[in-house]
Order: sequence, then C-alpha cells, then structure tokens
Amino acid sequence: MLEDLFKIRLAEHNINNTLPIARPGIPYILGLALVFLVSLFFEWCVVSVIFLILTIFTTWFFRDPNRVTPPGTFGISPADGMIIRIDDTAKCPLTGVEALKVSIFMNLFSVHVNRVPISGNLVRQDYYPGAFINASFDKASTENERNCLIIEDEKGHRITMVQIAGLVARRIACWVNIGQNLKRGQRYGLIRFGSRVDLYLPKDVEIMVALGQNVYAGSSPIWRFKD
Repeated sequence: MLEDLFKIRLAEHNINNTLPIARPGIPYILGLALVFLVSLFFEWCVVSVIFLILTIFTTWFFRDPNRVTPPGTFGISPADGMIIRIDDTAKCPLTGVEALKVSIFMNLFSVHVNRVPISGNLVRQDYYPGAFINASFDKASTENERNCLIIEDEKGHRITMVQIAGLVARRIACWVNIGQNLKRGQRYGLIRFGSRVDLYLPKDVEIMVALGQNVYAGSSPIWRFKD
C-alpha cells in the first residue's frame, strides 16, 4: 500500500513539476555529475571532460520549460518535434477504427516531456514491449516499444496518442491512469533519449499543421474538431 501511495505521489510531482528539469532525469544528471567531480578530484583530465559534456547534454535533454497553453477548442501538440507524417488512411491501433494519423518525431535535442492535447477522461491505456527501431521509420508505429492512450472529451470525441520509443530510447514514462480527468496542456509522460508520438484523430477534423513543420508540446495547434 505504501509503495502504491509513493507511486501516486511521484506521478503527481512529475505532472505538476515546477523545476526546469524533468524529475526522472535528476538521477542521471546527479550520477554523471558525481563521476565528473570524482574524475576532476583525481585529475583524470580526459574523463573529466567527457563526463562534463555528458552532464551538460543530459541536463539539456531533460529540460522541462513551462509552456503557456493558448485558449481555444483546438487540439495542441503532445510533443516537441517535427511533423513527419499526415495520413488519412490509417487505423487506430487500439480500436481498428479508420483515423487520421499525425506523427511527431522528437530528436535528441527536443524537449521530451509530453503534454495532454485535449481535456477529457483517460478511457483506455495499453502498453506494448517491442523493438527499438529508428522512430522516424513507419514500422516503428507497430514494432517499437509503445504506450497507447485514448482520451474522450466532454463532447464524446475520442483521440488516441501513442508514445513510441526510438533507436536510443529505452524507457517510456507515463504518469496518468485510466479514469483520470486530464487537462489540456498538463504533463503526462516522457520518453528518454529520442522518440516519437503518433496521434490518431477522427477523419473529419481540420488539420492545422503541415509536413516538416516544427511544433511544441502544450502550445502548438494540431487540429480542430468541426463541431
């Protein structure tokens, strides 16, 4: 029971993080910084430089800037990155229903904290272990490690968003649970070291992005429902 309570409290801290660094990254940063300080103490110059660079990069990777979510009824981006796919012939991986798919690729230099695109209830969550193919490849959507969520808003619209681990990524973190009421723009998870998020939307939505466009989690408009 205490373990479950700890997990709930940890998830709340991650969702409501007020630090400029995502909390799951802190152990990595502290571990690398410790090795840097030890190597510096023993005057291992080459090792010191390597671990200083790794510490700086890891701190940059796990940055978690505050975002101002714009008012409106449009769906916002769940991830920082580039739009690499817009496909109106896709099917939702959880329901098999025909959908419009929008894929966002996060490279190593993107912010990797994911945010909720619309307010609503989390009605389904499925996790699939898998491979670690380059997340920019289409087959990553079905073969890589992934975490799938379905959100239903107050009007009954349902969208599916899928966190997909990439070539370097080895852990998907998700801080929300089925039945939870999610708020547009709130943090809900993170993928470590390179990844992708796929959105599966109703086919009649109005898409507000184009291929090759850079988007930002919690702020960039992605689509608009027509009703």
